[in-house]
Amino acid sequence: MANLVIAEDAPHMLRLLEMTLRKKAHQWTSANNGDAALEAIRSNKPDAAILDIMMPGLNGLEVLKEIKSHPDTANIPVIILTARSHLLTKQEAIDSGVDAFLTKPFSPTELLATIDRVIAEKS
Repeated sequence: MANLVIAEDAPHMLRLLEMTLRKKAHQWTSANNGDAALEAIRSNKPDAAILDIMMPGLNGLEVLKEIKSHPDTANIPVIILTARSHLLTKQEAIDSGVDAFLTKPFSPTELLATIDRVIAEKS
């Protein structure tokens, strides 16, 4: 069981993520914009964060850069889960320190395995 922060502004996608996370009894805090996600990450210090790129306020890449630039949050694994599969977007995420990059639609099995992997790699 992991403690996660999910940043997703689409209600139907958030419900799908929540159903997926319940399969492993994960706990999470949801944020529907980048600013709220960054605040939740800073205050909760989750085991990992799942960020969409296209969100109101700060986008997922901006949140990623903020997380990785501060010593107290830099070690939190970040998974980008986005509909934007453009190579330049993925490269920017990699350059910014993302731990995993998944595209929508996503495989629930792959997402759960990715969560386990990125947390294990940081332990």
